[in-house]
Amino acid sequence: MRVAFDVLPLLNNEKSGVGYYESELVKRLIRQNPSVGFDLEFISSKHNADGLKRYIARNVNVIHSNFSSFAYRAASSVLPVPYSAFIRSDADITHFFNFIVPPFVKGKTIATVHDMAVHRFPETVRAKTKYMLFASLKKSFKRADMILTVSEFSKREILRFYDYPEEKIRVVYNGVDLRKYNPQIGGEKIDETKAKYGLPEEYILYLGTLEPRKNIERLIDAYARVKANVPPLVLAGGKGWLYKGIFEKVKSLNLEKNVIFTGYIDGTDKPALYAGAMFFVFPSLYEGFGLPPLEAMACGTPLLVSNAASMPEVCGDCAVYTDPESVSEIAEGLKRLSGDKLLRNSLSAAGLSRAKLFDWDESARQVFKAYTDVL
Repeated sequence: MRVAFDVLPLLNNEKSGVGYYESELVKRLIRQNPSVGFDLEFISSKHNADGLKRYIARNVNVIHSNFSSFAYRAASSVLPVPYSAFIRSDADITHFFNFIVPPFVKGKTIATVHDMAVHRFPETVRAKTKYMLFASLKKSFKRADMILTVSEFSKREILRFYDYPEEKIRVVYNGVDLRKYNPQIGGEKIDETKAKYGLPEEYILYLGTLEPRKNIERLIDAYARVKANVPPLVLAGGKGWLYKGIFEKVKSLNLEKNVIFTGYIDGTDKPALYAGAMFFVFPSLYEGFGLPPLEAMACGTPLLVSNAASMPEVCGDCAVYTDPESVSEIAEGLKRLSGDKLLRNSLSAAGLSRAKLFDWDESARQVFKAYTDVL
């Protein structure tokens, strides 16, 4: 068997959730299946294969087409421009991790469709991404031999918007690396991370991309109502799109001394950042899965999350839930968790237990089973 991966999401220095998802699966799929050949494929005029060194093994080839990835995606969204004209692979099956199966891929195809945010909250999706998805998704579903998705919620959403056979949609949950994310992170590492990012002894943490779907402006409004009773708010993560309103909100509410922006967080610093927080807040409007709350749970960090989309499915009874569209509910949640240590301890213990249910190694085994079933 020969399996190909579209690895373009792995090549960005600041990986998105899709990039982390693909990275965790690809390295395990290669390690777990040494007798299988793998192709790491990408179309790009601005990336080379240097970013793929960590995935290279004896059974791995890299196939690169030096052409603009944006130009190819844009053209193939309206015209049947063959993928096989750019990527010459003999793979039996190709896995596309970021929604879209392009036209004329040799062999069988699988796509991971993470969510239906483009339909449910189109105003929160970047304009060029929205154009690509609206132009390509319907055709992509026709091309895909199987769809993988990351929660039962997302499966229901796919069936709501697309006429695709339910039996060809498979749910494989995301995982968490418990060797990296765990409560045994030393106090010294936590102190070093706080010093690196200029953080106080106690803080409330949000970690994720700064963009509209994450609902950060409402979080800031809520924080402003209770700032006298809660620790500083740390907003960690890289700038997405339409992020300027977030910074303007902080300034307009005179919260510059209460709200700390860290910028993009290096992956090696994330566990200590979670572990050092009083609790983790994630009031997102819409998530297909939501990796940050799971990572926080694995570190023993209590959660305040939205009651929307996949959050209850992922977090179970390990979080305080709030209506993401209610500033007053978010504010009450911030105040409640800040003032109730017993509740925080209870949520921490429950989260540690639940995090063990989500295992990247098992996810990779289920994904490989999908490959063999398709073939």
